Amino acid sequence: DVQLVESGGGLVRLGGSLRLSCEASAPTYSINCMGWFRQTPGKEREGVATIKLGSGTPYPDTMKDRFTISLDNAKNTGYLQIDNLSPEGTAVYYCAAQGGLCRRPGAADDFVYWGQGTQVTVS
Repeated sequence: DVQLVESGGGLVRLGGSLRLSCEASAPTYSINCMGWFRQTPGKEREGVATIKLGSGTPYPDTMKDRFTISLDNAKNTGYLQIDNLSPEGTAVYYCAAQGGLCRRPGAADDFVYWGQGTQVTVS
């Protein structure tokens, strides 16, 4: 199975920026898209960005404001850049991946592989 490991979370000032990383273990040939989701206590996971592996093309309908998603295929690593953080940015951020056709790239239920999550706190 693919394993995903996030890093880069932490405490950031209001209006600041942060870049999260998600390293995928081999074999990555079994996954076709990678997404980032966030979750706060008592709420469902919310998608913020999803990208196609290989081409590195984001799914435009999944992109929320202030988020930029990218890939380094050579490193099997995805990135989520978060800019101009607001208090609403405080959450646990998860990266996730799925195979197949990624028909619903913004739907958390369709993602099979999940990282452990990384906390982002905006002060």
